[in-house]
Amino acid sequence: MKTTALRIKGLSIAAAIALSTLAPAAFSQTSPPTSASLNATSGPLSVSTASVFLPVGFGGGTIYYPTVAGKYGVIAISPGFTATESSIAWLGRRIATHGFVVITLNTNTTLDQPDSRATQLMAALRYVLNSSGSAVRARIDPTRLAVAGHSMGGGGSLIAARDNPTLKASYPMTPWNISSNFSTVRVPTMIIGADGDTIAPVASHARPFYASLPSSTLKAYGELNGATHFAPNTTNTPIGRYAVTWMKRFVDGDTRYSPFLCGAQHTSYATSRIFDRYNQNCPY
Repeated sequence: MKTTALRIKGLSIAAAIALSTLAPAAFSQTSPPTSASLNATSGPLSVSTASVFLPVGFGGGTIYYPTVAGKYGVIAISPGFTATESSIAWLGRRIATHGFVVITLNTNTTLDQPDSRATQLMAALRYVLNSSGSAVRARIDPTRLAVAGHSMGGGGSLIAARDNPTLKASYPMTPWNISSNFSTVRVPTMIIGADGDTIAPVASHARPFYASLPSSTLKAYGELNGATHFAPNTTNTPIGRYAVTWMKRFVDGDTRYSPFLCGAQHTSYATSRIFDRYNQNCPY
């Protein structure tokens, strides 16, 4: 099995675990989340951008980072087959405004397969940690890393989670991959499917991916009602809402977001026919 493990110089596993168990308030935004704040197209923080040219291991991209000083988790997002970072730029910015450093990446070629995209997601995280500008590096917490992706990028984010168990979260969107077995994933993973997906039909992709995740892994599956494979390519409230919520809960360890995944706030929102189906193994 090809390993895309990320090595962080000078940081022991024990130290990483110790940092990750700090009180959630240390990573929280000032105001508690609300349904309205999660549905908004941007969060409470303003962000700046930095372009990435000629990196090692992936095809460049854009880094979104909060202008407010602090230590933020880092998330890499891969586009899908034949797509570029522009197709997921909206999501990168939206997540960043809730208190993350996010890199939306171009792949080496637009035809790269999921295994390659997994490798490139990890390369993008390494770039942010080690080679980005000083303004970005001043805002990163190297112990809190996560991945996300659309289509083959979603398949790549599942593979990256399988091969890098120290990641804090994975968020595959309408994912495509040849293998449907992710029984060794230990990273908290939320999969977004679409009932009208004819490119990665949920019956052969998103649903079996979710089913293969072990019951001991914190996980969720939302199947969008009346959506297609390309739902992640334009501003989409449910995808943005749950991306922010999943990352805040598991990258930041902020339990204030749990009710928006499997509590009263989630139920109130989801009963408006947002999802055809929603599965999870709460409590988180």
